[in-house]
Amino acid sequence: MEKLIYLDNAATTKTAPEVVEAMIPYFSEHYGNPSSIYGLAAESKMGVEQARKEIADIIGARKEEIYFTAGGTEADNWALIAAAEAYKQKGNHIITSKIEHHAILHTCQYLEKHGMEVTYVDVDENGIIKIEELKKAIRPTTILISVMFANNEIGTIQPIKEIGSIAREHGILFHTDAVQAFGQLPIAVDELHIDMLSSSAHKINGPKGIGFLYIRKGIKIRSFIHGGAQERKRRAGTENVPGIVGYGAAAKRAAKTMKERTEKETEMRNYLIERVLKEVPYTRLNGHRTKRLPNNANFSFQFIEGESLLIMLDGKGICASSGSACTSGSLDPSHVLLAIGLPHEIAHGSLRLTLSEETTKEELDYVVEAVKEIVGRLRDMSPLYEDFVKAARHGK
Repeated sequence: MEKLIYLDNAATTKTAPEVVEAMIPYFSEHYGNPSSIYGLAAESKMGVEQARKEIADIIGARKEEIYFTAGGTEADNWALIAAAEAYKQKGNHIITSKIEHHAILHTCQYLEKHGMEVTYVDVDENGIIKIEELKKAIRPTTILISVMFANNEIGTIQPIKEIGSIAREHGILFHTDAVQAFGQLPIAVDELHIDMLSSSAHKINGPKGIGFLYIRKGIKIRSFIHGGAQERKRRAGTENVPGIVGYGAAAKRAAKTMKERTEKETEMRNYLIERVLKEVPYTRLNGHRTKRLPNNANFSFQFIEGESLLIMLDGKGICASSGSACTSGSLDPSHVLLAIGLPHEIAHGSLRLTLSEETTKEELDYVVEAVKEIVGRLRDMSPLYEDFVKAARHGK
């Protein structure tokens, strides 16, 4: 394949060279176990604590409020399951939204099998949670509200400060899955009234297999993985030192470049959206037009199947997706697209393109031309499209 255009950065990102460079010494030079007491181990310990501070500073947290995990999924599981256990004397009710990542939705389903009650709040046609419905869902037994910062499929950014204020007013814990938002959007946990926050390094040019859970000081969240005394006795297991150091470097890089990087991504995203909507008929943009992640564009094309589109784009060297990478093997339409009101037949024809700071206008021009050609070819093979055109000709 001569050409490669990678537009699936919501699934994962390329590890930045400076991140790899920061990690390398911790594989074979500073390889000591951070829990040991000799000098070699101290180098590893220093690397871990420096990364913890770099991450904490970005969200306005104390470094002792950052707990390293194996990724965003573990952090989400930890936040929900440990909160349900720790606050079961207060109540057994959790509120979330219908468009959460499956790391949240499946954990909620697990908790429902173990005595918890969960309310799944609707979203509007743009994917923004219905605040009044959320308020009405609150009960005396509600112990946790968990709403993602920004959606991984359609890019819509939620009114996090408003949700956090509602939770704080009612004495309810507030957790947000910020896997797509951390490093892309400014986050201040105190200002937004966030009690817990999940993140994952590989979404911001860091390594895979490392994430963190922010837990506000005073929150009674217990251990999720039991064993040793690592992470202040809350998350057992020898620390992934190279991964943690890499996350610190990736977070520092993301914070330093955020303004310039996201401005460029937003400009490129808008250019892509405008061209596709203008040049490909019977197409809709999914998600809020402006309250969306800087690099996210999600379209639905009528009369085609998204899987066929992805395969044909891959043949042209374009990496894209139809939604979350975690559900790419599923034949069911996206639960997010169904939640915003799309019928099954349109939800099946979706395409998510997520840009990076390296994406160029020339690449996007190539992608738009490829999409136009492939969508046209797929529609020519579609009996539904043929019937639609015939009906249109006869004024029906």
